[in-house]
Amino acid sequence: MRCNRKDEDVPIYDISMPVYYGMPVYKNRAEKQPQVEVTRNYEEGVRETRWLLDSHTGTHIDAPAHVFAGGMTIDGLDLSLLIGSCRVLDLTAAKERISAAALEGQDIRPGDFILFKTKNSWETGNESSFVYLDAGAAVYLVKKGVRGVGLDALGIERDQPGHPAHRILLENGVIIIEGLRLKDIPAGVYQMVALPLLLKGAEAAPARVVLCAWTI
Repeated sequence: MRCNRKDEDVPIYDISMPVYYGMPVYKNRAEKQPQVEVTRNYEEGVRETRWLLDSHTGTHIDAPAHVFAGGMTIDGLDLSLLIGSCRVLDLTAAKERISAAALEGQDIRPGDFILFKTKNSWETGNESSFVYLDAGAAVYLVKKGVRGVGLDALGIERDQPGHPAHRILLENGVIIIEGLRLKDIPAGVYQMVALPLLLKGAEAAPARVVLCAWTI
């Protein structure tokens, strides 16, 4: 896809996961698979389907209510934080986790929305050994003043007791996007639109996330 801005013709990158039965789901848990029912199949001239989706299906955005009882739900998020510039960082060299040490020397600025490109984007399923963001890296990002963090895995944590990275980020107002697909995205600065479904009272929601390589 491409878009036009004045005299520019620039590519649009869809970095969302497709949603379908049999897709990769968190830790391959069967109950997280989307369920689809055809409720009308052109008998009255139209086709209609009913979808049963986990709120953490595919590419999705977490709200504070995911880990904090009484926390803000997805319908309370400030959408201005999800529309604007973002920075893709290439961390494909990370073998197991993204640590604070791995972030030192990276170009991370206050107000950035950081998307981490790792080896996860080359995986066809949801391997249990996906690269995750550790608590130290979460603290580092909060200190840097980022507005959001995105990772190309269905969770930013693997089996960390108490979910510290989620808690550190969300309690400091840092938005979390999980399930990105960044295999074909070069490192750099982009314009991002990442809009979650408006699910009232939900702790998370699936989202369509796109990047545009506009230069400002």
